[in-house]
Amino acid sequence: MNLSGNKSRLIGLTRELTLQWSETKNHWRDAKAEEFERKFIVELSAHVNRAALVLEQLEELLKKVRSDCE
Repeated sequence: MNLSGNKSRLIGLTRELTLQWSETKNHWRDAKAEEFERKFIVELSAHVNRAALVLEQLEELLKKVRSDCE
């Protein structure tokens, strides 16, 4: 299980989505765009940050389990 790689991929894809959203905002500038950003982009970023932290913690736990089993 490569949690570090999965975490990096998740962060990278989220960063790419955020960049694409920034480009989209140059053309879509109304109340619905603001609502979309609040509802989906901002919330997604918060969830991804939390997931990255949990993946780090899980990776540390798995290292400890492997070490304890040796």
